[in-house]
Amino acid sequence: MTQTWGSAECAAAWGVKPATWLGYVSRGQAPAPLPEPDAQGRKRWDADEVRDYPRPGAGRSRAGAGAEADALLGQMREVAERLEELRGRQQELLTTGKQQGLETSAMAKALGISRQTAYAWLKE
Repeated sequence: MTQTWGSAECAAAWGVKPATWLGYVSRGQAPAPLPEPDAQGRKRWDADEVRDYPRPGAGRSRAGAGAEADALLGQMREVAERLEELRGRQQELLTTGKQQGLETSAMAKALGISRQTAYAWLKE
């Protein structure tokens, strides 16, 4: 026999409030309720379907994301690390430019950063 849940149980399983759960349902971002309501006329959902459905939103679980998603996240981390390295190089060049008397606005433009960012980095 299939285990069924009400909206409060579904919401708890996803770690959201019942109103959020019902919002997901109304937008098609959660499984549809079973065709037959319970004895009190309330909607019910198949518990296994709720557990297996990919949860939308910022806080969704990555438990079932798979190898492709892990590889993509790995690529994103590599890019972020390179950006940090490049940001550090920008700061070094900015400091060198200041020591050589270059104008801050010209350096900021050459580095592709705002003048405000350049001034902030030079104060550090």
